[in-house]
Amino acid sequence: MDQKQLTTFLTAAETLNFTKTANTLNYAQSSVTAQIKSLEESLGALLFERLGKRLVLTEAGHRFKKYAEKMVKMSEEAKMAISSENEPTGTLVIGAQESQCTYRLPPVLTEFKHLYPHVKLIFKPAHSDELAREQLMNGALDAAFIMDVSKPEESLTIEPLVKEEIKLVAGREHPLAERALSLKDLEEETFLLTETGCSYRNLLEISCSKAQVYPLNKFEFGSIEAIKQCIIAGLGVAALPTMVVEKNLKDGDMVELKWDNDIPLIHTHIAWHKDKWMSKPLEDFISIAHKLLKTPVLNNTHS
Repeated sequence: MDQKQLTTFLTAAETLNFTKTANTLNYAQSSVTAQIKSLEESLGALLFERLGKRLVLTEAGHRFKKYAEKMVKMSEEAKMAISSENEPTGTLVIGAQESQCTYRLPPVLTEFKHLYPHVKLIFKPAHSDELAREQLMNGALDAAFIMDVSKPEESLTIEPLVKEEIKLVAGREHPLAERALSLKDLEEETFLLTETGCSYRNLLEISCSKAQVYPLNKFEFGSIEAIKQCIIAGLGVAALPTMVVEKNLKDGDMVELKWDNDIPLIHTHIAWHKDKWMSKPLEDFISIAHKLLKTPVLNNTHS
């Protein structure tokens, strides 16, 4: 097996569609099929099977995926190590939630790309911190931005960058905008929520459970921007990190509701595996993140 086959397999494992895999890698579909077949023959096991029109990974495919990710990463690390005396090349794979990618990381990426124009950065969405931790542990990520209350992990190096409040926001004409609220006052409100597993959604749900408050109306979204547009349109309330709503509150698109809650400050950390080989680009990426992001963002406005 070679890296070309491994990359094709991993892309197909993500898309579960050989046509999309071919388009992504700029191959003919017949080439994708031939590479997968050759890989299966060398392993002596089927990696994919068809269930009706659906393509799914077999149990062997799931097991092999972890090893394929490690082999591709080791190959990339080898390229970086050999090219370190010249112009660094290779790939860094970084995990981050959508909110981090949108509101916090652009200046980090700009400075990194200026320093390392030939190093490819791939951002993988980490919809939950548990997923990011798992991918760091199995080597699928070089580093990840974890957004959670501070939580240790023996096998990971986790360094704090920013801490901030979770703000409850609504449209500017919301009838509760001028009142001091308890969680009980919000039970009949429509809550606009991020996906299950998101750290700040978890904190909200824990707080509600402690107060024995069970919101009756909940809409779940895969996009922070969709939530924000629904808030501005007056469709409900949402509990979001300061960085997500700071500009909207300043511009007057939204209002912050004054609510009594026990949600702790949420921390943004950068994390990587303790046994990770630290290439110069990875070391500098972490250093840039510290330099640009390690600032207090508290904005305490509770009354």
